[in-house]
Amino acid sequence: MTELMSSGIELMFAGMTIVFLFLVMLVGAINLMSFLVQRFFPEQPTTAIHLTSGGVDKNVIAAITAAVHQYRSKHK
Repeated sequence: MTELMSSGIELMFAGMTIVFLFLVMLVGAINLMSFLVQRFFPEQPTTAIHLTSGGVDKNVIAAITAAVHQYRSKHK
């Protein structure tokens, strides 16, 4: 019985070691890919879109604002 228990514990530690090593390799691969993407494909600065200067009617903006306010007041 003790031989069977020692084999079970040995197998448990072997499995835990394999899973741990796999997770360490996974974290390393993710960090490497992140580094490579940031180096070769840097993030481009985004430009802000101004809705009021684009010809959007002020009545439409007022209607959307009123609808959002009404929704928020009903669903608190």
